[in-house]
Amino acid sequence: MEDSNKLKVELERTKIELKILYEVSNAMRTTLKLDEILYIILTGVTAHTGLGFNRAILFLVNEKEQLIEGKMGIGPENGEEANIAWTKIEEEKMDLEDLINVFKNSDAVLESGFNRQVRNLKVSLLDKSENPLSLAALEGMPLHLTSQAILKYHNSPVIKILGSRELLLIPLKAKDRVNGIIVADNFITNDPITKDDIHMLTMLANQAGLAIENSQLFELTVERAHSDYLTNLWNHGYFQFLLQTELEKTKATKNSLTLMMIDIDDFKIYNDTLGHQAGDKILRALANLLRNQSRKMDQVCRYGGEEFTIILPHTDKKEAFLIAERIRMDIQKYPFLNEEIFPNQQLTVSLGIATFPENGLLAADLITASDKSLYQAKNKGKNNTYCG
Repeated sequence: MEDSNKLKVELERTKIELKILYEVSNAMRTTLKLDEILYIILTGVTAHTGLGFNRAILFLVNEKEQLIEGKMGIGPENGEEANIAWTKIEEEKMDLEDLINVFKNSDAVLESGFNRQVRNLKVSLLDKSENPLSLAALEGMPLHLTSQAILKYHNSPVIKILGSRELLLIPLKAKDRVNGIIVADNFITNDPITKDDIHMLTMLANQAGLAIENSQLFELTVERAHSDYLTNLWNHGYFQFLLQTELEKTKATKNSLTLMMIDIDDFKIYNDTLGHQAGDKILRALANLLRNQSRKMDQVCRYGGEEFTIILPHTDKKEAFLIAERIRMDIQKYPFLNEEIFPNQQLTVSLGIATFPENGLLAADLITASDKSLYQAKNKGKNNTYCG
């Protein structure tokens, strides 16, 4: 009789586990966007309808730079926050699909303090002695750290941020290559991590690794198809698509969005004096500077010729003006090749700004308004920022 009851319990658990894996697997097949894939994976790890860990982080392996980089973290920052979140989920009877839809319609997860900490984490791929992430990645095996084992890695930035008594690290694989790591813990409930937890998370990780690889290949294909050949920024056609997409998100969240138009002052003089190949070098250098000086959520594009645009989500006119002025001054200070050819012996830009909803409700309205603002900046004497 005891054996029969034990068998029933095991069968019920297996049924629940298969249901979780099926739901997460199905959800991952609905998108090729990397952020959405990562969120689905971590929701499967932390949701009460999933594996039920209190908190989880997903790291990706950057083989080119030999780094392991934090990409997304899901979980409360303290017990009070946990109770609020878990109570809401229970009261609204939210399932995995509901939680995924919350992410698609809101930036709350990406803007959380915990996620910001995670995204700043970068550790060496090669340092196994000091870094449990490297050990898990290089050996390709699950790593279960109990309180005693955690002490060995007390200098690891991951251990410091999490402050956990017990941790589970599971490598994600695609074709026998480790491309990421999931780190999970129960820092609020202090539930022990069992062999079943390790088994389930390993099974989920096997699917997750393949989904991440497919997403990365897709994003690489999109990037190559929509990049400007000279600067590697998004090209004009993709800029139009991005602006429309960001505008729709902004309308749904009732937020602000700013479009910044940037034009090199007196670029014709430089081209006419030194030739178009020298001009191309200037355009590439400026594109790199704009990319490096922009925030992660911003979209930097080449509009055409010597004109660039930056789409700034969640940004009102006042904040956009400050960003534009910082960019303008950084460009003015940068030592561009042969910039003494320019009238003021330095390369400068003029910037025009237009904001949704003040300057227009449609993408075309924002483009027209930012272009007019750019024209006003030129009229003010160039090397200026003008807000419409």
